[in-house]
Amino acid sequence: MNFTVEKISPRRLDIYLNEKFSEWSRSHIQKLIADGLITVDGAKVKASFKVAGGEEIFIQEVDAAEVDYQPENLPLDILYEDADIIVVNKARGMTVHPADTVKSGTLVNALLYHCKDLSGINGVKRPGIVHRLDKDTSGVMVVAKTDNAHLSLAAQIKDKIATRTYLAIVHGVLSDNAGIITGAIGRDKVDRKKMAITPDGKPAVTEFKVLERFENFTYVECKLQTGRTHQIRVHMTAIGHPLLGDTKYTARKNFFDIKGQALHSHTLSLIHPTTKEQMIFTAPLPDDIENILYKLRVSG
Repeated sequence: MNFTVEKISPRRLDIYLNEKFSEWSRSHIQKLIADGLITVDGAKVKASFKVAGGEEIFIQEVDAAEVDYQPENLPLDILYEDADIIVVNKARGMTVHPADTVKSGTLVNALLYHCKDLSGINGVKRPGIVHRLDKDTSGVMVVAKTDNAHLSLAAQIKDKIATRTYLAIVHGVLSDNAGIITGAIGRDKVDRKKMAITPDGKPAVTEFKVLERFENFTYVECKLQTGRTHQIRVHMTAIGHPLLGDTKYTARKNFFDIKGQALHSHTLSLIHPTTKEQMIFTAPLPDDIENILYKLRVSG
């Protein structure tokens, strides 16, 4: 894999790569650099090497035989499938792809069992994965079965042709019926496992619309104009309305039966890579969110 570093404020190579590939631990990246498997402008460098933009980074692909991620017969809610793409409704609690600490039970493991022909652009760890959902976010995802489909879908997401809409329950009562949240998102300077609004982060824009108000909560629809890690979770927290159940970004108590944040990828609109037909996929709300909404409506 090789790519050019976008213009950024100067930072260490290992920190930059940890931000770009959040599924890789910093220690893993440092080992790859030390082993010469990551080079900058064709040269072996140290983890402390500073990048600022324009550098060519090459990451040597891992031999598939060394990874050996196994297909697993796991439950898979398939919304649509053809020769080019497969659209699934990912369950809350399922990690999308293997990482250093997670090598089984992922969506990728399930996909490898279901179909053998996934795009190889993202390598053996993330075959077919064009975009991701957090482990505890449920909902619709598209996976590429061919390299051409992968390239088309990635371009659509980058150019905002493919659109994603989420449903969420947040703490507090939003006063505005709709709004736009802006704030560049990058790795939190104190807790590297969290994201935050930072001056040197990547531009991020989230649209929101109020669907229902309750005594202490609001049911909202969020539309992503960009797709940063934890974007909705960070942006809603930034305006004082963190997601219900999101223990990473709020200490507010959760009195409901839900494990993880009340966030669901509801609709995905895209242009089919081969037929060029516009397609819209919808994943129904999971039972845990439906039950919370019922209780909130009953209690007023």
